[in-house]
Amino acid sequence: MTFFTVGFSLLAALLHVYIWVLESFRWTHPATRRTFGTSESEAEATRALAYNQGFYNLFLAIITLVGLALLRSEHWVGSALALAGTGSMLAAAVVLVTHDRSMARAALTQGTLPALAVLFLLLSV
Repeated sequence: MTFFTVGFSLLAALLHVYIWVLESFRWTHPATRRTFGTSESEAEATRALAYNQGFYNLFLAIITLVGLALLRSEHWVGSALALAGTGSMLAAAVVLVTHDRSMARAALTQGTLPALAVLFLLLSV
């Protein structure tokens, strides 16, 4: 079970580091605009918001990674941190799809790995 807990949590964290890069540093690039379905003018208008949102994703990844690093030595603390990070990632995906059903694919991409991480974290506690 620990293999799945660590694996899915690590993959979820890495995905959110990637999202951080896209939102905070590549937001106006054509490939990123295609990924997020924004026009050039929309990307320019929302650049500051995306930059900030990207850092939220980075912070969730960091919380998760610190939790994973502590799993062995401080199991309960590590589990709590990993669950806080991945649970917040999952909650953000739920908010995304409940606010706009057309974002179901993005929410599925954003939320599947955290959902699996949360499941295995809860089973390991």
